[in-house]
Amino acid sequence: MMYRQALSEGGVAVVTGAASGVGLVAATRFAEAGLDVILADLPGEKLESATASVRNAARPGATVLAVPTDVADMDQVMALADKAFETGPVAVLMNNAGIGLSTTSLDQFENWTQMMEVNFFGVLRGVQAFAKRMIEAGRPAVIVNTGSKQGITTPPGNPGYNATKAAVKVLSEQLAHELREAGAPISVHLFVPGFTYTGMVAKWFPDKPAAAWTSEQTVDYFIEKMSDGDFYILFPDNDVDSTRDKRRAEWAAGDIIQNRPPLSRWHPEYKDAFADFEKTGRS
Repeated sequence: MMYRQALSEGGVAVVTGAASGVGLVAATRFAEAGLDVILADLPGEKLESATASVRNAARPGATVLAVPTDVADMDQVMALADKAFETGPVAVLMNNAGIGLSTTSLDQFENWTQMMEVNFFGVLRGVQAFAKRMIEAGRPAVIVNTGSKQGITTPPGNPGYNATKAAVKVLSEQLAHELREAGAPISVHLFVPGFTYTGMVAKWFPDKPAAAWTSEQTVDYFIEKMSDGDFYILFPDNDVDSTRDKRRAEWAAGDIIQNRPPLSRWHPEYKDAFADFEKTGRS
């Protein structure tokens, strides 16, 4: 598959949101696989420490660089791309930077816009800064965009975050289609973690919950599925297995097909029906 071909030809892996969590683990795995690596994140000690850690995991003589980048700023993302292509051909672009802020549909507009600038437009900026040059290179490569199950089943509680991740899903689907139609040797992958213990989650849970996967578990599963060529890479965790994930996604699509109330999974009148469907797959 395309990721294996990209590894065989070598090049640079660029990871945004690389200073911690799955971004740092992914950068480490790409270095261990023999790629040069550029870690992009907000400037500071965390980024420098993460870069030193990845450098220790890299092959002798590999290039491992920190490029401080705010993905909410197009000029900075373009500068990141310039630095990456100066370093070598880009084999992997992982648009992973994200933030989580509270929102409701009725207020907190500033939080909506901040999350959209990072979680969605940050991904779009990455795609538009890198993809054309990756196409022109004509080499096998992959583009990874970090989504969320909240962008698929859109549970109540944080509509702003859900909207940003739903937008990433749509962008990734459209990008995969456009690259395929163009005949580009570039595959796209929608990275959809389950409950993963990252710095964002640690704000609410100082100790790792039993249900959560580690970042290492998540990234290793992701690389396995990406190597197989999967586009939609939905992750299980210690509480929700792949069968439950698929049934939840199917139920969410069924709201449209059957014209049920929106978010019927959380609607009192459908509580028992959903519980039975989640267990049996029969509605």
